[in-house]
Amino acid sequence: MTVRLAETRDFPDILKIYDRARRFMAENGNPTQWPPSYPSAELLREDMEEGHLFVVTDKEQVRGVFSFLVGPDHTYERIEDGAWHSDREYGTIHRIAGDGSGGIFDACLAYCKSKCDYLRIDTHENNKVMQHVVTKNGFRRCGIIYTDNGTPRIAFDRMEA
Repeated sequence: MTVRLAETRDFPDILKIYDRARRFMAENGNPTQWPPSYPSAELLREDMEEGHLFVVTDKEQVRGVFSFLVGPDHTYERIEDGAWHSDREYGTIHRIAGDGSGGIFDACLAYCKSKCDYLRIDTHENNKVMQHVVTKNGFRRCGIIYTDNGTPRIAFDRMEA
């Protein structure tokens, strides 16, 4: 699997992957984390224009998508019921989703680790699948953060030794 910046030509595949992810979450006990309009096409285009939207490909077929940026994330400025394990520069992974083929998180994590050795991620309390995936991959629970719309998320971080 290969990770690269998303391109305009990838947009139809990206939208299909997010549609599939919303259905998967709803079918697996997490119907409210991503409402039907999230992530919006506008948000995805902004991420793309800012160089933060990436795709995971297998033989040029788009299999997954995620947003990644290194530097401060305003939603991580305030954390409750815990604390971050470091205050050094970090990379944030957001909106990761795949087509069901597997290996998407591994490819994403390998790419992000190559760019920054301290990573943060968050997920909804009902997203048991993602909680399992992140803890299995060395992320530690830090506390609760709040998204732009005020909803709580469980926050995790991971540092290379």
